[in-house]
Amino acid sequence: MNYLFKLDPEQKIFGFMHSLSSGIEDVALSNTVMILAWLLCAVAAYLLGSLNSAIIVSKAKYKQDIRKFGSGNAGLTNMHRVYGKDGAVWTLVGDIAKQIVSVLIGALLLGRQGAYIAGAFCILGHILPVYYGFKGGKGVLTAATMILIIDPMVFAVLFVIFALVLIFTQYVSLASIIAALAYPGAIGIAYGTGALFEIMFAMLVGCIVIFMHRTNLYRLFNNQESKFSFRKKPETQEVLDMEDKENDSDNSYYPPATDRKKSGKKKK
Repeated sequence: MNYLFKLDPEQKIFGFMHSLSSGIEDVALSNTVMILAWLLCAVAAYLLGSLNSAIIVSKAKYKQDIRKFGSGNAGLTNMHRVYGKDGAVWTLVGDIAKQIVSVLIGALLLGRQGAYIAGAFCILGHILPVYYGFKGGKGVLTAATMILIIDPMVFAVLFVIFALVLIFTQYVSLASIIAALAYPGAIGIAYGTGALFEIMFAMLVGCIVIFMHRTNLYRLFNNQESKFSFRKKPETQEVLDMEDKENDSDNSYYPPATDRKKSGKKKK
């Protein structure tokens, strides 16, 4: 229940822009300060969210663009599918870090609501990154990080739901969709029906995550969705192995037909 803000019960650190604007006697100037604070919160979080770790890691470490491989999605699951655990770990660290910074900026500027808004714009930046032609990931990891920072108990419930669905179905997409559907309910149980802002926000984030998985839903209904496995080789390694096999077969020595006939006559 907003455990992040229990670290500052007297609101001396978080939401300092509210304190600043309340100390300004001129109403118009006070409102202008608050508007600028909201804009700064949203823009900073969006620009941070646009730093897509999957694209950065794939280009810096593998000299490739992750959006051209696997499912074409610039996210954690596709990084694991294409490059394996190493690529996935670096992507995980980068995406978690940018959301942590975004939420803290929002909390410092505007308190609880600022943290939520900054988290949402970081998710938006991850999905529609301005640096990469507005083609990014699906926002699951950035959304999960936001929930973890603001309310670890809600995150724990959603993580258990996600893990159970993943274990029994091996579909990351389905686990993400079910967790997104459960998010508003978990918020309602944790905060009560009076927490309208939190519930509406959870519904918005859940709808965004589900919408970003619309192609996965189509593949799930048609039994075409790929299953997740830690044991499976990265696709790049599978391609290399296939090329090696093809090269081996091409370089194998097969004697000409005339030589085979001669060798057959000598045996007689």
